[in-house]
Amino acid sequence: MSGTLIMIVQFLMALSLLIVLHEGGHFFFARLFKTRVEKFYLFFDFLFPFSNILPFSLFKKKIGETQWGIGWFPLGGYVKIAGMVDESMDKEQLAKPPEPWEFRSKKPWQRLLIMLGGIIVNVLLAFVIYAMILFVWGEKRLPLSEMKNGIMVTDSLGYEIGFKDGDKIVSVDGKTFKYFDEARSELLFAKTVEVNRNGVSKTIQMPEKWIGKLKDNPVIAVAFPTVISKITSGTGAEKAGLQPKDVLVKIDTVNTPTFIAFKEELRRHNKQIVDISFIRNGTMQTAKVQVSDTGTLGFQTTNDMDDFVKLNLFKVDTRKYGFFESFPAGVNLGVETIQKYWRQLGLIVHFKNGAYKQTGGFASMAKIFGTEWDWLHFWSITAFISIALAIMNLLPIPGLDGGYVVFTLIEMIIGRKVNEKVVEVATTIGLVLLLILMVLVNGNDVLKMFK
Repeated sequence: MSGTLIMIVQFLMALSLLIVLHEGGHFFFARLFKTRVEKFYLFFDFLFPFSNILPFSLFKKKIGETQWGIGWFPLGGYVKIAGMVDESMDKEQLAKPPEPWEFRSKKPWQRLLIMLGGIIVNVLLAFVIYAMILFVWGEKRLPLSEMKNGIMVTDSLGYEIGFKDGDKIVSVDGKTFKYFDEARSELLFAKTVEVNRNGVSKTIQMPEKWIGKLKDNPVIAVAFPTVISKITSGTGAEKAGLQPKDVLVKIDTVNTPTFIAFKEELRRHNKQIVDISFIRNGTMQTAKVQVSDTGTLGFQTTNDMDDFVKLNLFKVDTRKYGFFESFPAGVNLGVETIQKYWRQLGLIVHFKNGAYKQTGGFASMAKIFGTEWDWLHFWSITAFISIALAIMNLLPIPGLDGGYVVFTLIEMIIGRKVNEKVVEVATTIGLVLLLILMVLVNGNDVLKMFK
């Protein structure tokens, strides 16, 4: 299976799971309060948000009062709850007097729970996924103190901001961190970053609009050593007898503690034979290797922290969780993710920093799954998207769950329902705005392809 196909399959698996469970949350509370659910669809069976355009399904089967189906338009999914203004915009049903089994006949607090059902399930699902991740894989984090060679800059933007290879992060906005992942995630919100550069303290002023210039990679990463993962046949590396897991530490007399340093030094020896010092099974060895005319030896490197840990190149803090212990820890991790995502939304609506340029649609979502099948990564991303889906649906936009929640809360406060015509018009406007937003974010993906 190709890397691209693996990425697409993972994305569709996660998206389908999250849609079904989200809509299942609405379905559960609707049935709990004896409300009829006429349709339950994975993906839309029409061109969202226009319910009368291309109305057909790939599969459908009626069981009891509910038609279960799979639509053709993979923008999301929906449950059609009787007596409710929703994506289907069934005005004919709403023109009739309310029936006892309809949504509009239920008490406000019941309707509120029906509308919050999908969000509740998404949050609970994320908590459970995080708990199981901690139970199965535990928690591994790299202390900043273990980064003896500091960071490496992974994007030209990083150099533009002022970072240099080998910088050691001291604090972000005056706040110190124990772990690298904490410090790096805080960069998004930072105004200043203090680094130790060759023993001298330097303060980097973060430009206001740097986020808008971000590409796919973070601007900094761990400065990892040169560890061979694969040898290319017929190259200087193969002829010299280099092997996977060899740690390359010196070229001639020049120490190369990081991959960045190794690459830079090797470029100075195009077409030459060099002495490569490397560590194999704890023993220092040397081999004469022919450098190609492009400044390479003919091998691929690993940047997997697990590989470095096995070779005793880094020490990570590891914690294992028992089954019952993992659940409160999973909730804590979920709450932290909610807080981080909410802060990121704040960056997006603050247009001056250009963060809105980093928004993306289906292509961006699929890309974060990666081209390799890694269950830990898959479930981590699925949990994150579940949190994102919950927060986005909670936004007070008509057509989203949050919009219906607002109308219901207004009713509970003033003691009477919001006029159904007002709800209908607001929902139509909200759905069109959502379509425009989806076109913009997916269009952003297309623009990124040409940058």
